[in-house]
Amino acid sequence: MNDSAVNQARAMVYRLLSSLFAKEIDHQILHELTGEQAQAFLAQLASEPAFKQDIDTLISVLNTLKTDKALLELAADYCGLFLVGSKHSASPYASLYLNGSDHETPLFGEQHQQMLQFLKQSKLQVQTSFPEPADHLAVILAYVEHLCLNSDKTTQLNFIESNLNNWLGNFAAKVIECDSGQFYCALARLTKNWVASDLDDLKSES
Repeated sequence: MNDSAVNQARAMVYRLLSSLFAKEIDHQILHELTGEQAQAFLAQLASEPAFKQDIDTLISVLNTLKTDKALLELAADYCGLFLVGSKHSASPYASLYLNGSDHETPLFGEQHQQMLQFLKQSKLQVQTSFPEPADHLAVILAYVEHLCLNSDKTTQLNFIESNLNNWLGNFAAKVIECDSGQFYCALARLTKNWVASDLDDLKSES
């Protein structure tokens, strides 16, 4: 694959991960994820041993979402993990992991402002339909998707190291500790492993 094709493939992975952290899975997202194109893409990603187990878990959970009840149960997992700020949740905001204590870190703080600056420089903004601080994992992953297609490797490497990889491990551990199902554990682990692997590739090329 040439560089451009590689970057498009990388961008697609970041977009997929971002979309799954941005909101709970509904009928439309389920339809897309179980479609032929998405399944082929996931299968290709699963050919990498580091990702296989977690992608297999994601696919097997998606295949059980045949009823509204099953979708609602997974949506409840999402809400309990990411929307309720409690000891038993895994808040998806960079600031909570980068600034130490859970309790003293205000949302919409320093990391949020910093991400707004990055977005502004790239003439991007958080959609108004997404009323979350800009340091939400879904926003950061979507921004890396943008960088894959529009920035040089050094810029990508620096951003991923300084704004994503430095807290993703702690976030993934929190999800694994708090998730009562399997889907979001697998998604968090896959995201952590994907970012680590992507960083290795960028480092070896730069």
